[in-house]
Amino acid sequence: MSRLFLLLTFPVLFDFTFSITFHLPVNLRKCLREEIHKDVLVTGEYEVSEQSNAKNNLKITDSSGHILYSKEDASKGKFAFTTEDYDMFEVCFESKSPLGTGRVTDQLVNLDMKHGVEAKNYEEIAKVEKLKPLEVELRRLEDLSESIVNDFAYMKKREEEMRDTNESTNIRVLYFSIFSMCCLIGLATWQVFYLRRFFKAKKLIE
Repeated sequence: MSRLFLLLTFPVLFDFTFSITFHLPVNLRKCLREEIHKDVLVTGEYEVSEQSNAKNNLKITDSSGHILYSKEDASKGKFAFTTEDYDMFEVCFESKSPLGTGRVTDQLVNLDMKHGVEAKNYEEIAKVEKLKPLEVELRRLEDLSESIVNDFAYMKKREEEMRDTNESTNIRVLYFSIFSMCCLIGLATWQVFYLRRFFKAKKLIE
């Protein structure tokens, strides 16, 4: 039972932290996308290597194009926002330089993002609510359990939606197949009567 719980929990835990390092060529734009559930706190920390002849812009948007965070000349900093609905959000870094692409080296971007339980600052919560270390760990486990329950509830909801869509599609395919068969039978019947009249007109049959 414990092994099964670990197998079910680990994928959820891995989804809380997102860390990546990549090179950003000059005068180009690189974006990362991730899906996040509703009412989830997202925090992030980024750092871009210094380049005197390049300017970097950071913009975070949702699927509707709403700007969740924007920073010009972004070299190092933090951001945080809370999702209003289940959505796909996009983190974009853009490098600009007046010297052109061949005269400026690529910049190194470090991005560390957290959401859900990992994004909460439990040390600050402990100070505000005057919690003991054991109470802080219990609060963390409670939030983690709630997050896991919400994830499973969402997966169950998606499974029900896909099952309903599948059943609806099967019914439509069945009706279309019946309609196609009726059309073929009607066309075949019409051909028989047409050919019979044609052969009678040619006096090939009586």
